[in-house]
Amino acid sequence: MRKALPPLIKALLEPARYANPTTPVARVELVETHASWLLLAGDFVYKIKKAVTLPFLDYGTLDKRRVCCEAELRLNRRFAADLYLNVVPIAGPPEDPQIGGTGPIIEYALRMRRFAEAGRLDHLCARGQLRPHHVANLATVITTFHECAATAPLATPFGQPKRVLAQASENFAELQALLPRHDEQSRLARLAEWTNCEFDRQAARFAARKAAGSVRECHGDLHLGNLVLIDERVRMFDCIEFSEDLRWIDVASEIAFTYIDLLDQRQPGLAGWLVNEWLSGSGDYDAVPVLRFYAVYRALVRAKVTAIRAAQANGDPGRAYAYLALAERLAEPARPRLIITHGVAGCGKSRASRRLLLGDPQASTLRLRSDVERKRLFGVAPAANSGSPAGGGIYTQDASEMTYQRLSELTANLLAAGWSVIVDAAFLERSRRDAFRALAAHAGVAFFIVAPQATPEQLRFRVRARLAKGHDASEATLAILERQLAGVETLGSDERNCLL
Repeated sequence: MRKALPPLIKALLEPARYANPTTPVARVELVETHASWLLLAGDFVYKIKKAVTLPFLDYGTLDKRRVCCEAELRLNRRFAADLYLNVVPIAGPPEDPQIGGTGPIIEYALRMRRFAEAGRLDHLCARGQLRPHHVANLATVITTFHECAATAPLATPFGQPKRVLAQASENFAELQALLPRHDEQSRLARLAEWTNCEFDRQAARFAARKAAGSVRECHGDLHLGNLVLIDERVRMFDCIEFSEDLRWIDVASEIAFTYIDLLDQRQPGLAGWLVNEWLSGSGDYDAVPVLRFYAVYRALVRAKVTAIRAAQANGDPGRAYAYLALAERLAEPARPRLIITHGVAGCGKSRASRRLLLGDPQASTLRLRSDVERKRLFGVAPAANSGSPAGGGIYTQDASEMTYQRLSELTANLLAAGWSVIVDAAFLERSRRDAFRALAAHAGVAFFIVAPQATPEQLRFRVRARLAKGHDASEATLAILERQLAGVETLGSDERNCLL
C-alpha cells in the first residue's frame, strides 16, 4: 500500500490550486517515482523533487532541489524546449500551498507541457505498437543529439578508464546491500568478475574513446519511459540533471541503456535494429567492443534502481532479479557467425538481411551495408546521390576494392568483439566471397551465404521502383543491373553448401 502522502502533495491534488481560465483543471493525477512527485494538471505537469538523499543523488535541501530543477530545465531544453517551460516557486504553508505565490518559498516545481502518456515508447512497446521505423527514427534522434552535445575536455575525469571501472564497482557494492540473498550474492560476484576482466581487455579502448571525443554531455537515462512519440517523431525527455558523472558518458553507454530496455521488454529484434541503425548513421563502429560492457553495466543499474524502489515501497524485488538475469545473458553471448549476401541489384539482399536482424533472438547481429560504407568512405551521406556515372566516380574498380577492404576490416573487428556480422553487398565475384570465407575461418566462426532469387522482370521492376522512391543508399540503375547480370559469377557447389 502507498504510504501517506506529505501534506504538500496532498494539497496539490486539489484542482482549484491550478488557476487556468482557458482550460480549467478538472482532476489532478499523481505519479510517484523513487525521487520525485509528478502532478498532472490539465495541460501541464509539475515535477517536485523529493527531499531524499540516495547513493547517486542528493535532493536533501530546498536549495539543492532548486538548483537541480534549474539544471533539469536547462539540460532538457537542449532537445525538448517546447516541453520544458520554467521553474516555479511554491509558497505558503504545506497545507495551503500557492503555486507561483509570494512569501516564503517552501518548494520548487519544474513546469512542463503535458503530452499523451500513451505515446511513451515503453507503453507502445507493451501494446506491441513499437515498429522498426520508430526505432530507426530514434537512432537518428540520438545520433543528431550526440553530434551537437558538448565533448568532455581531456582534463576532466569523465569517461576515463578509472572512472568507468569505479562506477561499475560502486554499482556492485550497492547491489550487494540491496540483494542480500546468497544466490544473488553469488551471481553478483560472477558478474563483478566478468566486469573486471572485460574492463581489463578494453581499458585502452576506453581511454582512446575519451581522447577521440566519444565522451559527451549525454541524456544519461535513455530508457523507453523517457522517450515519447509525438506526431510520429520520437522525442527525448527527463535527462539526468543531478549527477555529472552519470550524464557525461561515452555515447556507447547511452545507446546501451535503450538497447537493454528493449531486451527487457522482450523485443530483441528492435534492440538489434536500434544498434544497427545507430551504427549505420554514426559510423561509430569503434563503440562495438565496449558496447557489451556498457550493456551489462546498464542492466545492473536498472536492477539497482528497481531494487531501491521495491525497498521504498516494501515491495517485491522481482524486477531487480530479472535485470540480473539479463546482465548474465549479455555477459555470455551466443557464438558469432559471419553471413554474406550474394546477388544483383533488386534481388532482395537488404530485405533478407533485415529479416535476419529482426529475427535474432540474442540481438547480437550487426549488419554492414556496402552501399552505406562506400559512401561513408567518400564523404557522401547514405541517402544522397553521389552523381557517379556507371563504373565511375565512387563506383570505379579501385573504389570497389577500397569498399570491400573496409568491409573486411570492420567485419574482422566486429567478430573479434563477439558480435555476429551480416555483410550486405553484391559479392558477385567468387574471389571476394572466398576472401570473406577465409576471414570467417581465421576468426573461428561459422560462414553462411544468403542469396535471394528473383526473375529478370522482378529485378527491373524493383530497381525502377527504388529509383522512383529515392532516399536509398543504393544508386543502382537499370544499366548497372544489366552489367551485373552479365558479369555475376554464380555460386559453386561448395558455396551452395553454405546457403542459409
